[in-house]
Amino acid sequence: MELIANLGLGLSTAMTPLNLLYCLAGVFLGTLIGVLPGLGPTATIAMLLPVTFSLPPVSSLIMLAGIYYGSQYGGSTTSILVNVPGEAASVVTALDGYQMARKGRAGVALATAAIGSFFAGTVATVVLALFAPPLAEIALKFGPAEFFSLMVLGLLASLVLARGSLLHATGMVVLGLLLGLVGADITTGTQRFTFGMARLSDGIGFVVVAMGMFGLAEIVRNLEDEDDRSLIVKKVSNLMPTKEDWKRMVAPILRGTAIGSVLGILPGSGSILGSFAAYAIEKKVSKHSAEFGSGAIEGVAAPESANNAGAQTSFIPMLTLGIPSNPVMALMIGAMIIQGIQPGPSVISEQPALFWGIIVSMWIGNLFLVVLNLPLVGMWVRMVSVPYQFLFPAILVFCGIGVFSLNNTEFDVFVMAIFGVVGYIFVKLDCEPAPMLLAFILGPMMEEYLRRALLLSRGDPMILIQRPISAVMLGLGVLAIVVASLPMFYKKREEAFQGD
Repeated sequence: MELIANLGLGLSTAMTPLNLLYCLAGVFLGTLIGVLPGLGPTATIAMLLPVTFSLPPVSSLIMLAGIYYGSQYGGSTTSILVNVPGEAASVVTALDGYQMARKGRAGVALATAAIGSFFAGTVATVVLALFAPPLAEIALKFGPAEFFSLMVLGLLASLVLARGSLLHATGMVVLGLLLGLVGADITTGTQRFTFGMARLSDGIGFVVVAMGMFGLAEIVRNLEDEDDRSLIVKKVSNLMPTKEDWKRMVAPILRGTAIGSVLGILPGSGSILGSFAAYAIEKKVSKHSAEFGSGAIEGVAAPESANNAGAQTSFIPMLTLGIPSNPVMALMIGAMIIQGIQPGPSVISEQPALFWGIIVSMWIGNLFLVVLNLPLVGMWVRMVSVPYQFLFPAILVFCGIGVFSLNNTEFDVFVMAIFGVVGYIFVKLDCEPAPMLLAFILGPMMEEYLRRALLLSRGDPMILIQRPISAVMLGLGVLAIVVASLPMFYKKREEAFQGD
């Protein structure tokens, strides 16, 4: 009964005209940036953070959430029609979706992606409604030591799941922690890493770093690697799957939803990991595995279901624990802090309308997305053909205006430009910026919780392993690093033996 009452509160919150408008705006923008290759939810949300200052907290978070899960829908369009994934999680969809389009079945492929995404999004929202409140109640019993260890575990898990070298990912986490220390110490007022610049006394702005690392760096990378985009079809028709198509897609959608829902909760890129895992599993269990890579409908249904389920269940650790599971959730936490809301388990009890309003808005947003993705597919087809040289100047101007509006100072624009250059260098060095952003968000919180734990223990650091839950989480973190390091260790041993 309590769940029904809470969902009723969420429905009354999400169904207000203002929140419906921002939900529609969010999923529309999400679909748009998913369709346009070169843009992603991380860069878009980073650019829109300044806009949320003037919005009510619930409306702004509903819009940002819509952008994220909407981009998972939109990314399938370019994967299927142009063989250029608009979103990283849609990379796998291109393998079979594009081949279906080449065979004249683009409409069925797009319909399969939309149906799978809608079902997965609906199920993931139910999972969020059922499991988030109990998890938050458990988290309310956590002390400073447990929260510190939980954040350490989150950072270590992000290292394990990051793409590329473990050493590179570790360096990015350390850099993020150091950047989070810039500014005045909250306890003593001592200036740290400001180099005598008064403008850095309040630290480096989260929005400035996010826009530079993800917005500007992404623009430069896309200008360098812009692909020629040729549409397979100019007009999409025959959207309705056949009876045989339905028979083949139901089980992959169910499996993809289950895989994505579980992996989305993990730190890292849950939706990306989910789509790859769902495709790999489907290829092994399918009776039509020989068709994979040449237009198997299962190769579209499973990953599209997984990436949308993963996108929505990634809200669970963010809303209940205040721990971001991926860069987008880090930006969502930044948006909550901007609105004066402290992320964590207290959000459910102190801001019930906000919490349940966001959950119910996901159901509504998924309905909006079906309307946007199927009847309006012709418009999205035309959007794909927009040359990038017309897009990037508008994005650049929007980034500059957004950052300047934060504090009405050009200093933030210069800092954003510096991080844009740094972000591009990291891309060339194959250093993923996501772990740095997570560490930048979690660093100040980790410092605060560690200080509280040490105050309670009178300076004894053993409190971190004397408390059972804290010790278990630290142990899991160490185990994750050991497991991640084993392949590198075995590779070096093989090289050493071959050298002998």
